[in-house]
Amino acid sequence: MKAIRLLCIAAVFAGCTTTNLEEQQLDALYNRMSQQERIAQLKSMYMDTLFNEQGQLDTARCRLMIPYGIGHFSQYASQKPTDPNVLRDRVAAVQQWLMTSTPNGIPALYHEEVLTGVNTRGATIYPQQIGQACSFNTELAELKTLQTGIAMRKMGGVLSLSPMVDVCRTPSFNRLEESYGEDGYLSAAMGVAFVRGLQQGDLKKGVGTCSKHYLGYGGGGDADEKELMEEILLPHEAMIRLAGSRVVMPGYHAVHGTNCVENSEILIDILRDYIGFDGMVVSDYTAIDQIPDRPDAMHKAAAAINGGCDVDFPHGANYQYLQQAIDSGLVQPEAFERAVKDVLRHKLRAGLLDQNPYLYTTENIQLDTPEERQLSYQIATQSVVLLENNGILPLGTNTESKINNQKSDLKILLTGPNANSMWAMCGDYSFPAMTYFWKRIMTDLDHPHVVPLLEGMTNRKPEGVSISYSRGCDWTDTIETKLSNGGDERAWDYKILHRKVESGEKADKAEALRMAAKSDVIVAAVGENVMLCGENRDRQGLRLPGRQEEFVNELIATGKPVVLVIFGGRAQVVSGLAEKCAAVIQAWYPGEEGGNAVADILYGRVSPSAKLSVSYPNAEVYEPICYNRSVTLDSRIQWPFGYGLSYSTFEYGNLQIANEASTTDNSIDISFEVKNTGSMAADEIAQIYLSPTADNQNIRPIQLQGFARISLKPGETKTVRVKLYTEQFGYYSNNGQRQWNIAPGEFCVKIGASSTDIRLQQNITLKGKMVVKGLRDNYLSEAMVE
Repeated sequence: MKAIRLLCIAAVFAGCTTTNLEEQQLDALYNRMSQQERIAQLKSMYMDTLFNEQGQLDTARCRLMIPYGIGHFSQYASQKPTDPNVLRDRVAAVQQWLMTSTPNGIPALYHEEVLTGVNTRGATIYPQQIGQACSFNTELAELKTLQTGIAMRKMGGVLSLSPMVDVCRTPSFNRLEESYGEDGYLSAAMGVAFVRGLQQGDLKKGVGTCSKHYLGYGGGGDADEKELMEEILLPHEAMIRLAGSRVVMPGYHAVHGTNCVENSEILIDILRDYIGFDGMVVSDYTAIDQIPDRPDAMHKAAAAINGGCDVDFPHGANYQYLQQAIDSGLVQPEAFERAVKDVLRHKLRAGLLDQNPYLYTTENIQLDTPEERQLSYQIATQSVVLLENNGILPLGTNTESKINNQKSDLKILLTGPNANSMWAMCGDYSFPAMTYFWKRIMTDLDHPHVVPLLEGMTNRKPEGVSISYSRGCDWTDTIETKLSNGGDERAWDYKILHRKVESGEKADKAEALRMAAKSDVIVAAVGENVMLCGENRDRQGLRLPGRQEEFVNELIATGKPVVLVIFGGRAQVVSGLAEKCAAVIQAWYPGEEGGNAVADILYGRVSPSAKLSVSYPNAEVYEPICYNRSVTLDSRIQWPFGYGLSYSTFEYGNLQIANEASTTDNSIDISFEVKNTGSMAADEIAQIYLSPTADNQNIRPIQLQGFARISLKPGETKTVRVKLYTEQFGYYSNNGQRQWNIAPGEFCVKIGASSTDIRLQQNITLKGKMVVKGLRDNYLSEAMVE
């Protein structure tokens, strides 16, 4: 009978090509399902629960725990360090049991985090998103997730809980590292690339993406309606409408006083009715538990499903009471049916209900291939931002002559808490970080091998350079980690939070200072680690943790030039210190190849090219800030959005753009030239901004609307051609009806090396009547380099 049921599903869903047919098929399956089966589709659990100590599927447990099937399995690849082939075999065993031993034979959706690669032991660890955003390289972003999706699908994964596309404008936000920074346009461009790579344009081949944390997590939830709809919503909207992202995760926070996970305004009115989203909405882990002012789990479940949330992660703690809530009249029947069908629809799109679904591979799975490591390295070199350089960099055999006007071997001291640590490289939601934080496992985490800076600088040093090392100081002397409310409540545990990372090395400041006195140059690697920044964890202040700043000042006092390399998940305030350093580098969390990438930038094998995806403050700021609020630099900002130095110089010229266009035109063509006027091959990131020319125009004073990464040899000139859509000149309004408006007027198109370093500009006049649309069709400009 089970085989017959499975064939029936395959027959019902075969050849689904249109929305109407899809809905008819979903109706047919839904009507065949019992109420217990329907509720089961809205819940999740951990796969390991179904296996015995010998690693074999316990079918008795399956019959007891999931007799009606299960919708999802939570973070299936990261629960225990497991060989990918063993993991694949376990997925296969469970899926086979579900398809042959449950009433309608419906497979489960296996999900995992993939922010910096698949969150599993041995998988490639790419740079954290905040750093990758600084690359302004959507091509590499798409290639990264393509590699990630191929690996995850082989292991049976069908859904990711990534990317995070929160427009994070509060510099102190402890989860800023997971985001693409403060700008809605850049976040949308990177988010769309993430989706296109991971999903491969076909959910039956790729891995589904999840747009999170909808809407306004990290400093945007309190924005006014115009900012919320134009900028904070933009990455989610673009991922859904341009790239076909079909899953949304609401945040832990509240919008207009209502927690997002139960907020019908954002989940139904805006997401489904306005944007036209027809996918699945899943809760963040324990978010439904955190709904306030509800007497119990049953009432929380009813509030969430009525408000628009389909699925209860991580293990259905609240939705297990859905039947009671339904019997009590608390759940709207149409809300329950919507939720079940949303899950089934995603399974249909992912091919899980096909006659011969592709659920996993049978070939031997190898993780962290040479190609993946190379890509991780390439992204890392493009993510590291050079903030200051008095000429000391790049380091090499000529550095000694720069300092002492004589040539001899260059003696470099590498010191600081992040000089010889994997925690300088691995951001939150990487497997080592998740294992360390959640499982409290502190050993045997170097899988794959993570290259620390000391290893990179030693192995890649040029001839005539010597490296000495002394740790010098720890991240902190005491436990600085404090609870940051608003994340996964499982972390609200004293044992998890009340600890600090132990390096396993002696930090001898006196030794480091003695070695500094004998060196020519000091490289001080400082910043945060897994316990000082991330979900649920924070620390006091935004300056360097512990006594690191004091240590760097003592290094500076030796009179030797200090190159400050800052690692971490957000901008750390170094005003007053940076000015005394010979160079300053923001390296973020650059991934498994970070040590090699930073070393190659220090030595000049690669010119730094990254540009800041945030406004870098010179003071501790605990409120939203953004470059687009004024063309005048905020006095609290040390380095502006879009800023970053190179070892070369660039000249911009020959801007070509029409003087006027019509509001009804589809797009406007722009071209300009960029020349490498330096002596080193390098990449430049040219940024296209739009500004109003009158105070009564309803757009920001300055707003990024495009960018291009240009690789140039010394003396080489290339032309950048940009298609700028007229919809990008528009704005949102709501006078009883939400709409997008393209108004006539004069605008200024600016080409810059940063948001404050504008190299070219020209006004253009849009003529004609105002064009009004319900939604934009075009969100991102298109750039081509010739």
